[in-house]
Amino acid sequence: MGAFANILDGFQVAFSVYGLLFVSIGVIVGTLIGMLPGLGPISAIAIMIPITYGMEPSTALVMMAGVYYGAVFGGSTSSILLNAPGISGTVASAFDGYPMAQRGEAGKALAIAAISSFVGGTISVVLLMLFAPALAQVAVAFGPPEYFALMLMGLTAISSLADGSTIKALISATAGFMVATVGIDGQTGTARFTFGNANLMSGFDFLIIALGLFALAEVCFLIKNRHDNSLSQQSNIGNLKLGRKELTEMRGPMTRQSFLGFVLGILPGAGATIASFIGYISEKRIAKKPEEFGKGSVKGLSGPETANNAATSGAFVPLLSLGIPGSGTTAVMLGAFMVLGIQPGPLLMQDHPDVFWGIIASMYIGNVLLLILNLPLIPYISKILKIPRPLLISLMVVFSMLGVYSISFNVFDLYVLLLFGVIGYLMRLFSFPAPPFILAFILGGMMEQALRQSLTISDGSFLIFFQNPISLGLIIVSALSFVIPLLKMRGNKEEIDQTPNI
Repeated sequence: MGAFANILDGFQVAFSVYGLLFVSIGVIVGTLIGMLPGLGPISAIAIMIPITYGMEPSTALVMMAGVYYGAVFGGSTSSILLNAPGISGTVASAFDGYPMAQRGEAGKALAIAAISSFVGGTISVVLLMLFAPALAQVAVAFGPPEYFALMLMGLTAISSLADGSTIKALISATAGFMVATVGIDGQTGTARFTFGNANLMSGFDFLIIALGLFALAEVCFLIKNRHDNSLSQQSNIGNLKLGRKELTEMRGPMTRQSFLGFVLGILPGAGATIASFIGYISEKRIAKKPEEFGKGSVKGLSGPETANNAATSGAFVPLLSLGIPGSGTTAVMLGAFMVLGIQPGPLLMQDHPDVFWGIIASMYIGNVLLLILNLPLIPYISKILKIPRPLLISLMVVFSMLGVYSISFNVFDLYVLLLFGVIGYLMRLFSFPAPPFILAFILGGMMEQALRQSLTISDGSFLIFFQNPISLGLIIVSALSFVIPLLKMRGNKEEIDQTPNI
């Protein structure tokens, strides 16, 4: 009965006048921040920390939580309409969302993203409410060997991200690994591949690479094909209504990725970005028609959109239950907790039940508000595509540069953005897929660090990866996901060879 009473207290906080007001402010600000390429919830929450001085901790943290999941909810807009990811967690949404917009189905793509985000966010909040304390132990159980095995499992899916040639996908992934090694080595403190340039000491920011490979590469493509009238169809918004076919296709990804995204969000360091990529890859792996992915697939958009929103709720599990941030944004929120005099961790539920349950209850309201706000605005948001192409290209460049400059206020990052814009255009010109590059860059640094930490713990013995049931299980899954497609390809080839010529 005590737990039920605490939940009711949480809803009382969320449904109070101040609770509703600050939840609304948080989700609106978060949505607007997410729509702008390059800007993310981290900077928005950091700016809001001084504003919350003197506020009730529960209402202040409810507002910041709203900014977080509101930004992930709204980040898909620029990914779908402009191929310019609003935040890092919505990069995978562009793989199929932007092709849908190009063929005149922008309204439908935004509706799919909004509904998938709502379902993923709502289911994950239910899981957060029911299992937060117990699932926190899962995060604690993941050490360096388990993280290495998880990253390895993600990398075995690189072939799934190939548009055509698997060799080109592997070359693209190798380049992503190489870029991930630039900067200070976290283990030894040695500068690697910086060529004496202090600006490269911290390596490359993921969002800069994503905006370069997608947004600026798209700008170059639009400029090159400025006289191609066949591209004019992308200014059509299309029908906003989802039919039975689309809803049926969305049902499976929304169910699966709500659970998968939530679990991945629990793991410290994983976050919405990795959850969205794994959500996309897993849906492509089990799809009956994987060749449709990357060309405007409903499942290819619904999967990552559900996963990244589910991961935002999952990231609150280690933060609220253990005081461990599950993502960069929750790391900033940890600082906000400290400023407000609240210590997150095992005693948070006991000492400050209004904060613990108030944040969780506000997520229900926030997800409903986001759906109510976004669905009616789709016809107006989609009109971005009706902007004349020269002006649209200029706005894409300006917003991309503003987003990148706001990350570090370093002009050097703008040159890096332009460099990766050219690289992205050349990759597109010679049919080298960008997603494997991005995935290898994300996982490369984490995988290297986990490998070296594991070998340090085991005095150089690789047996450490097979001694723990979690890491062993993940390695077995990785091996199967790598071998089974090869066996299928070999079987298909043998069938073709044995087919008699008529």
